[in-house]
Amino acid sequence: MYTRGAMEAEQVLDLRVGVHQRYRHTALCFLERGALMHPAKVAVVDEVGSYTYGQLFGLVRSVGTALAKANVAGSPVIVFAEKGVPALATMLGTLAAGGFYVPVDSTVPALRAGLIAEVLGDPVVVADRACQSLAREVFSDHDVLVAEDLLGGPIDSERLDAIARETVDTDPAYVLFTSGSTGTPKGVAVSHRAIVEFISTFVRTLEISSTEVLGNQAPFDFDVSVKDIYGSMAAGATLVVLPRRLFSSPAELVDALVTHRVTTLIWAVAALCLLSRLHGLEYGRLPLLRTVMFSGEVMPYEHLCRWRKHLPRARFVNLYGPTEVTCNCTYHVLVPARSYAEGIPLGRPFPNRRVLLLDERGEPVAGEGETGELYVGGSAIALGYVGDEERTRKAFVQRPGAAILPETFYRTGDLARVGAGGELFFSGRADNQVKHLGHRVELEEIDAAFERQPGVERCRCVYDARRERICAFFEGDAEASRLREGVARYLPAALVPGRIARVDAMPLTKNGKVDRARLLELSSRPRRSARTAPSATGGPASERSL
Repeated sequence: MYTRGAMEAEQVLDLRVGVHQRYRHTALCFLERGALMHPAKVAVVDEVGSYTYGQLFGLVRSVGTALAKANVAGSPVIVFAEKGVPALATMLGTLAAGGFYVPVDSTVPALRAGLIAEVLGDPVVVADRACQSLAREVFSDHDVLVAEDLLGGPIDSERLDAIARETVDTDPAYVLFTSGSTGTPKGVAVSHRAIVEFISTFVRTLEISSTEVLGNQAPFDFDVSVKDIYGSMAAGATLVVLPRRLFSSPAELVDALVTHRVTTLIWAVAALCLLSRLHGLEYGRLPLLRTVMFSGEVMPYEHLCRWRKHLPRARFVNLYGPTEVTCNCTYHVLVPARSYAEGIPLGRPFPNRRVLLLDERGEPVAGEGETGELYVGGSAIALGYVGDEERTRKAFVQRPGAAILPETFYRTGDLARVGAGGELFFSGRADNQVKHLGHRVELEEIDAAFERQPGVERCRCVYDARRERICAFFEGDAEASRLREGVARYLPAALVPGRIARVDAMPLTKNGKVDRARLLELSSRPRRSARTAPSATGGPASERSL
């Protein structure tokens, strides 16, 4: 436990009149409000212990004081740590010091971490004690501070208050790096305003109350965790940080959810599929779990059915939105009586979001069956990409069509189809659209055809341009030899994959999405000897093909 800074929380909170105004423009407003209104309530739980709102706020102010001495205002701070209170307090402490935090997972390749540091210029690096040796190797050109050493230090309220007065809501609060098509990671910069606006709306719209216990799955460098961290604080709820290792052990994971009395999950689709595929839902009941939100990919129908069967009274919510729009821009609360065999709609926009579906000419798409690209506007979209003006100009564009005043939209690159009644359904990525035998092919359309087949739990397709063939990889116990005939009932002959292979587990990216690039590597390997990348359970997964 990190007690010194926590004990000084009382010193921080003694001037209650007007003190809530200190961080009213920044993402720290939620934590500060919790520390003022219910300082003794548990804010976060990790493997080390639990911390109240008052204690966590004290730790954040301690870290902020230490980082202020390093003059990080307006500058990046890389947080290289396993998720937990030291990482969380360092991230929020960076905000108190006027900087912006950049979470970098300790498992990322050293080359990628080096590229991130290069893009940022001259960042301060803070690692937790477990990762400090590795951090000094990876960031050898930088001094590395140790998070635990910053947690117990004194609090300089005068200096922190001065920094708070100088901070404006358009300042960046964090930068999350996503994969770039050029090989250089893209650093998505998100402002305080975007966080405050989205999280306030998110909590209010989806009725997250102070009685909730949120079970965090996502690593802190994945934007799903933004909803866990700031959503729990905005609601006055409790956040339980579930360690990475539990997601390789379904029984332990379920036990942890029960032990911590978790009521709400905001997880990546792949994490939910992992638990259901490995029979974690059959292991034990989750009587307190009442809300399951998911995002990142299309939820496979068979896995959705398993979750709804085991949690018949729970509320399920489909969330959509890329990192650049600050987490999510649309949501759909699933209707219990609806089967969703035809797919789950993207839903309606969150308040203060403008979502357009446009064709290649920038004209609105509204006819049933038509497909267009999604554009998102509103005050919560990201500031742009760090150090990359050209990429920012291409992605953050002025509203297509005639407009008297400028209005910035983020061009998502995601395609959506208009269904019956005007509902929008995700229809793939523009960059997943390939040309095969003269046909424009949406790989996600083929995925969906396979996932309609008995015995197919999940499918992901890739296009092997060198061999000019579509390759389908699926999880489940279906016979690959019979699937070709089954999907031919839904697909034109040209879209039926030339190769159909079963994998024990999909290779996943660090953020829990299916790694199509690794599947493409599989497509070029000999059929009898090919193996997938390490599966979500940590071991190799064999592949059988047709």
